[in-house]
Amino acid sequence: MFRDEMAADHGMLFIFSREAPRSFWMKNTRIALDIMYFDANLALVSMSENAPPCRTRQCPSYPSTGPAQYVLELNGGKASELGVSVGDTLVLHLD
Repeated sequence: MFRDEMAADHGMLFIFSREAPRSFWMKNTRIALDIMYFDANLALVSMSENAPPCRTRQCPSYPSTGPAQYVLELNGGKASELGVSVGDTLVLHLD
């Protein structure tokens, strides 16, 4: 939130304790984002590409189409650039 830019090789990963339907919105977000929802096995369930910044009081939400445990946000257009599609697997290297 409140970011005017994000480095091309950066993103934000949200880790939840369990799978559940998830929904994100773009309130106070100033850049377009790709929002990717992953299940407990790190398989891509769904994504909202190029979610635009919300500049109104009532912001739309971008829900997952199935239960997700992880949500990855990248700069808008990055998923397409990388050729990401539903069913792809996220690889995490957590130190």
